[in-house]
Amino acid sequence: MNSKKYIYFVGAGGIGMAALERYFLSRGHRVAGYDRTRTDLTDALVAEGVELSFEESENAIPEDFRNPESTLVVYTAAMSESHPILKYFRQNGFEVLKRAAVLGLITRNSKGICFSGTHGKTTTSSMAAHILHNSSVGCNAFLGGILRNYDSNLLLSETSPYTVIEADEFDRSFHHLTPYVAVVTSTDPDHLDIYGTEEAYLESFAHFTELINPDGYLLLHEGLKLKPRPSEGVKVYTYSRDKGDFHATNIRRGNGSITFDLVTPNGVFNDFELGVPVEINIENSIAAMAACCLTGDLTPDDMYYAVRTFMGPKRRFEIAYKDENHAIIDDYAHHPDELKASISSVKALWENRRLTVAFQPHLYSRTRDFAGDFAEALSLADEVVLLDIYPAREEPIPGVTSQIIFDNITCENKVLITKAELVETLKKQGFDVLLTVGAGDIYTFIPEICKLI
Repeated sequence: MNSKKYIYFVGAGGIGMAALERYFLSRGHRVAGYDRTRTDLTDALVAEGVELSFEESENAIPEDFRNPESTLVVYTAAMSESHPILKYFRQNGFEVLKRAAVLGLITRNSKGICFSGTHGKTTTSSMAAHILHNSSVGCNAFLGGILRNYDSNLLLSETSPYTVIEADEFDRSFHHLTPYVAVVTSTDPDHLDIYGTEEAYLESFAHFTELINPDGYLLLHEGLKLKPRPSEGVKVYTYSRDKGDFHATNIRRGNGSITFDLVTPNGVFNDFELGVPVEINIENSIAAMAACCLTGDLTPDDMYYAVRTFMGPKRRFEIAYKDENHAIIDDYAHHPDELKASISSVKALWENRRLTVAFQPHLYSRTRDFAGDFAEALSLADEVVLLDIYPAREEPIPGVTSQIIFDNITCENKVLITKAELVETLKKQGFDVLLTVGAGDIYTFIPEICKLI
């Protein structure tokens, strides 16, 4: 890669792609790319020096990026192979690599701390990166969310041996990695459009555990269906909120804070206070701290400040507005278990308040596979505002709409609308506590919704 002066990204607006673009910019490469839609992230990338186009044509490729000898092409797995820009590069002899393959090459000569799982990998990896960054050890980090502490999803260190990576199971991308510490947070089936069955999904994670360096570590959430296959020499540990080699005890809640003691194989360490005090972050912080402890270069004493000051990634339970009468929380949850956890966390923080959940389903295939589970989770709310499906990379599937979720929601106050009707609907019916949730573009309405208050 060092021989390529020019790096072109197909699908440049994705969060994982953005970290690589920033990495190559930091190393003096010229970086350009294509994406379908302008967003706040693409605007930020342009301001940092990425040459972006939103025209779906090979004519939009800058002249300097048209030489196969000097240009490397990186594409996201979510991009269709029939895309005209990708086809141009393939047909003209360019080296074309998936994002995950490039990430694997970059991290191969470092000690990778790789966080995988259906849920929780963005928050746990971000927290581990924040812990290491605030220690004398430091880290490089390629994250799947914009970390609010740094307004970036990339952290760099010229001296640290560690690279923190969000290991994505989509399209088996995490099979390109060679972890030193591998963390598996959860294995609830997802991406069944790729895997087909739960068994194939679990097999993909089992193969991921085979890739750990023989002198490395595997950290597993307690109670997973996964049957790992680490190499001889890999040390295996478990964690959860309440049990395992690493777990919490003496959990205290009050005055808007959560504090707990951390049980480790080397003793109990007292009084960790969460910077983002929601229930799920007890477990997320345990995974992050355990992974950092397993490196051997950090102790729990090194972590108190970082855990307390961690602000979380954007769109991970992000409080957009709060006063005495109202609250607006935005969350990226797009799997039924994530949605249930998010709703439960809001209800715990704002007890006895009317909770309105505005949910935008993500992908036709995921809606088809989990419609009943989504409806069950949404039924925990007092009111539901359900939007049309955000298609992302997919074409419509006959008979699959948000209606198949809506029909099975049991709370009485529910409406099914288009996203264009969202702000006006909320204006008419009002709300006390609002949770906007989904992996699509529902978050873009937050500024307008805040103006209602």
